[in-house]
Amino acid sequence: MSRDRPLKLFVVAGEHSGDALGAKLMAALGARHPGAITYAGVGGELMEAQGLTSLFAMSDVAVMGPVAILKRLGPIVKRVYRTIDAAIAFEPDAVIIIDSPEFTHPIAKRIRKRRPHIPIIDYVSPTVWAWRPGRAKAMRPYVDHLLALLPFEPDAHARLGGPPCTYVGHPLVERIDQFRALDGEPLRQRLGLDASRPVLVVLPGSRRTEVGRLIDVFRDTVRLIAERGPVPEVVIPVVPTVRGMIEEGLAAWPARPHLVEGELDKWSAFKLADAALAASGTVTLELAVAGTPMVIGYKVEAIFARFLRRMVQVDMAGLSNLVLGEKAFPERMQEACTAEELAPLVGALLTDGPARQAQLAALAQVPARLAVPHGSPSDAAAEVVLRYAVPRRLG
Repeated sequence: MSRDRPLKLFVVAGEHSGDALGAKLMAALGARHPGAITYAGVGGELMEAQGLTSLFAMSDVAVMGPVAILKRLGPIVKRVYRTIDAAIAFEPDAVIIIDSPEFTHPIAKRIRKRRPHIPIIDYVSPTVWAWRPGRAKAMRPYVDHLLALLPFEPDAHARLGGPPCTYVGHPLVERIDQFRALDGEPLRQRLGLDASRPVLVVLPGSRRTEVGRLIDVFRDTVRLIAERGPVPEVVIPVVPTVRGMIEEGLAAWPARPHLVEGELDKWSAFKLADAALAASGTVTLELAVAGTPMVIGYKVEAIFARFLRRMVQVDMAGLSNLVLGEKAFPERMQEACTAEELAPLVGALLTDGPARQAQLAALAQVPARLAVPHGSPSDAAAEVVLRYAVPRRLG
């Protein structure tokens, strides 16, 4: 191969979060690699801004959940095979698949079968540490290296026989100092919050199914807290897709919540809050980064809960707890996710006492647990990609 030709990378992302990761990775690769890089693959607007011409609109495959995937299975399968053929024709120095395993892993398997010499790097680990641990070992034949967002994932893959795995850092790492330095007071003044009352952030989820299962429980939790102690000022950060659904029931709340939208207001609310009541998910890690005490609640459909109980390998669900390796933040799942269970736990965080102090001590450990040895997560990821891609280009 010519040493003068551009480095050729085939990058595949299947949803918006992957597009954001891919764009940052591409920027870091451009900064670290001294020569030109040519990209091909699948991505969204952010990756296209970094030089990728996507094979098709990422929205064609950006679906979540088994039911949604089944409804669009035919078109998705066509996109999978189109992507495989394009990768083979491109003859890249490396393939990078980003998250969305239902879309990206079938592509990786078939590229490996047809071109076993092309290195394949997977950016974002499937949750093998939580359920279906056999996926770790099953990935090894077609993934050469895994880039992990969570610090405990390399040990999990080593234990489960997965591919070589490097912790490169969660995207939140790049903004920890910025988020922790935010001042919530301007938001307090804009919303007209009573400074004498505690502030509670309520986060019932970003998907309609989540909100449908949790909003009434969280409302009743706030009602019990208000009956037993000071009535908190309630702030609910929302995304446009669920705002209308949340607004429909606001009149039934004991104190009308304030809805805020957008990243800046969401993080300002986290900083302003004395405590949070949150659905399990990435938001628990965001709250931990912001330094906000929290209680975690979650519910899934009963039939799915029975399945999960047989499959789940961990006794914690919140990413904040998993990062710390202990249940520092109370979790109430499924049948235990009730107002009666949640209210005293949240109430204990709204005043200065042992529960609040214990959580603040745990939250102080989060930045160190998420830290990467040097540079940014994107820099660390780019370093691994170049380690595989450059020798092939020079070979």
